[in-house]
Amino acid sequence: MFGGKKRTGAAAGAVAAGDSVATGSGAAATSAIAGAAAGSTTAAGNGAADRPLIHFDSVVKVYDTGEVPFTALKGVDLRVEPGEFVGLIGKSGSGKTTLINMLTGIDHPTSGEIWVDGTPVHSLGENALAIWRGKTIGVVFQFFQLLPTLTVAENVMLPMDFCNVYKPEERVDVAMALLEQIEMADQADKLPAALSGGQQQRVAIARALANDPPIIAADEPTGNLDSKTADVVFSSFEELVARGKTIVMVTHDGDLAARVTRALHVADGEIIEDRRREGAEAP
Repeated sequence: MFGGKKRTGAAAGAVAAGDSVATGSGAAATSAIAGAAAGSTTAAGNGAADRPLIHFDSVVKVYDTGEVPFTALKGVDLRVEPGEFVGLIGKSGSGKTTLINMLTGIDHPTSGEIWVDGTPVHSLGENALAIWRGKTIGVVFQFFQLLPTLTVAENVMLPMDFCNVYKPEERVDVAMALLEQIEMADQADKLPAALSGGQQQRVAIARALANDPPIIAADEPTGNLDSKTADVVFSSFEELVARGKTIVMVTHDGDLAARVTRALHVADGEIIEDRRREGAEAP
């Protein structure tokens, strides 16, 4: 049974590190998240209940590149409500990937506030961020980022291990249910190298859903796929939105960009256009 397979090498180190965070300092990190939310609410006088699911407030990001600092984001304001399918569209270097990295807490703003699901992400430390991210946002990358020494099912279970979600004996069943949803259950015991690019990306989506987060953040998830496979992956996202998930996705693909319910055009670190698809109602 794959659930009992011994993890080795770098994969074992990754899982062990996640377990130590979840079981060791996880309670402190969770407390820090709650404390940050309560403290910011009191200081601002504006409760989390009054905020949208995602709220960027005057977010600036400046990178120190040497002699001349580079401003990647210039005072971005953004509100995203539950159930939206948002596409971030723009040329390379426009700031859209920086926006995704701010949303997921992978990077930090130079100034401004970022609230996600009632949590002030901008004020969290690294430990608290890791726990928060694992439970709140599923991240899907362009190049899949599956651990090569773990089976498909073990890759899907990794976030559960990291955040100590579900009882250990339940995780195999949860992983298999997710793989069933994306029609990959028959590949559960295989290593990622045995899968096609499209199959690996579907597994990555299942992994992103492992802890049932309200938000999926995807950075060019179809950028490394052929058009037919990209359409299959995109359809999976559409199904998730229909089931109530909120998705924020970076894309260069004009055809796919036309299918999101809300398109944000990013240029020179600013959102220059916010357009809803005709017939798509605001949540």
